[in-house]
Amino acid sequence: MKSIRLICQIAISSLWATLTLAALPVGTSPAPVSLSGDLGGRLDGKPWSSDELKGKVMVVLYVDPDEKAINEKVEDALKAEKFPYDRYGSVAVINMAASWIPNKFIASALEEKQKKFPNTIYVKDLKRSLVKSWQLKDDSYCIVAFDKDGKVIFSKDGKFADEDTKSLIDAIRKGLSAQ
Repeated sequence: MKSIRLICQIAISSLWATLTLAALPVGTSPAPVSLSGDLGGRLDGKPWSSDELKGKVMVVLYVDPDEKAINEKVEDALKAEKFPYDRYGSVAVINMAASWIPNKFIASALEEKQKKFPNTIYVKDLKRSLVKSWQLKDDSYCIVAFDKDGKVIFSKDGKFADEDTKSLIDAIRKGLSAQ
């Protein structure tokens, strides 16, 4: 009986640890991450740094290309809000290492996505840098919103329900009103 209880406690602890690593905690400022060279960078090959997330309310979409479709409704909802680009921005970081799709095909798809969302910065993460540095869930789709000081104001991993999208937009509005 004690061994069953111990196994259950270990299973619950493991599940809790997995759930808590799935998204960044609200109120925290994650460690700086730079993507360039072998680690990745912008679509045009220029480096990208998470230090760029300061000064505006920013949304980071960390996407496994195989999971890209699960939150398209969220992307469209954010675009429909028409937040002021002088105080709001978005970055789509693509976890290139999470997919079996060859990088050249992913890059081509990203160029098309850039046309649909011209104000979003597209970044390639070739070595799972945000998974390692920020403990974001691998092989998934995570959305994190930051205030103008770089602190997390919203974070969720996986498929969004309508309530999740509303919570994200509310957090962005609140962040914008605090500026």
